[in-house]
Amino acid sequence: MDFFDYKNGELWCEGVKASAIAEAVGTPAYVYSRATIEHHYRQLGSAFAWAKPTICYSVKALSNLAVVKLLASMGAGFDVVSGGEIHRVLAAGGEVSKIVFAGVGKTDAEMELAAKAGIDLFTVESEPELDALEAVARELRKTLRVALRVNPGVDPKTHVYVSTGKRESKFGVDLERAGKILSRRASWPHLDFAGIHAHIGSQIVSVGPFVDALTLLAKFIADEEKAGLKLSVFDMGGGFGIFYKLREAPSAEEHAAAIRPILEPLVRSGRRILMEPGRFIAGQAGILLSRVTFVKDSGDKRFVIVDAAMNDLLRPALYHAEHQVWPVKASGRPELADESQLACADIVGPVCESGDFLARERPFPEVRRGDLIAVFAAGAYGMTMSSNYNSRPRAPEVLVEGNSFRVVRRRETFEDLTRLETT
Repeated sequence: MDFFDYKNGELWCEGVKASAIAEAVGTPAYVYSRATIEHHYRQLGSAFAWAKPTICYSVKALSNLAVVKLLASMGAGFDVVSGGEIHRVLAAGGEVSKIVFAGVGKTDAEMELAAKAGIDLFTVESEPELDALEAVARELRKTLRVALRVNPGVDPKTHVYVSTGKRESKFGVDLERAGKILSRRASWPHLDFAGIHAHIGSQIVSVGPFVDALTLLAKFIADEEKAGLKLSVFDMGGGFGIFYKLREAPSAEEHAAAIRPILEPLVRSGRRILMEPGRFIAGQAGILLSRVTFVKDSGDKRFVIVDAAMNDLLRPALYHAEHQVWPVKASGRPELADESQLACADIVGPVCESGDFLARERPFPEVRRGDLIAVFAAGAYGMTMSSNYNSRPRAPEVLVEGNSFRVVRRRETFEDLTRLETT
């Protein structure tokens, strides 16, 4: 669920009109609902209470300092994939002892930064990475805790760009190689092999792939322990899907119920469980507000041209992702509309690319120049993937808290675009 709703023919975020935000900060603009973020974080904690998991929010989904600080205040840990994300978590007051550092290509400098900071766990994805981390640990005279990322070879049945659990993926190592690495763990004396990590993909909209992957991994852990290795941590990753164009994703409770028979024995035997949700917490907590610039007819096509573009929200161009897009002034949410009564339109931006679109061939109400529209479920991988392509300043970010809102990242200026450059 989220806290965006239509009241008296107009979109509200919690207790604030979306139009009031647009009037105050301009468009395009990202708008986040604090109540939605809090609700989804607590929903996961409640659904998986039997596992007592450490919920490590995936910073890459939505990395604004105010959001990171909010989740830190709720007790969240953090899944990071770069030195910059470590800096963000620390700047926002996150607990360094709850940071898990993942990624296939960590640099020596990033490893050293994380080690000196004292993070909880490194997710390690290859033998060369183990060698590099061992060298860092030896130089610092520290023992570093690691979890080996295992690729179970399970197809998550999601978009190919966010599928990470198949054998051909660049992430992790296959089960056979993982066993061989763990049998040689004495080769890395400054690394404490504390656990196993797996993450099979993102925006997974059925429980089956999780059940398949966890079944394989639970057997792998049991086999390794029979061979004498004690693994105290199991990081199950993230990937739970959310609602985009359709209400297609299982709830946290449905995921927990399907996974529990496999995961609960690991919990009872004393394993610490980590999970790494990002999209699940942030995705439906954000919208992108935009204003109609022109409505254009060409041939058999109607184009609604708006002031948001692919540099603001890349997902439709990159993944052909289908977000709900709807006018801010309307009788209700788009999923309640009778699409048979609407003409189709492409909702496009001003960037000089044919791939610059927010929605294609979408049944859409009549709108006019100056009308506001909202792109829903834009909280995850929206602002974090934005750019200055076409020398467009990036949008501001706004956090709504009940009946008030505040700008948590100002809109960039033209001067910002050239601030780091010289002639």
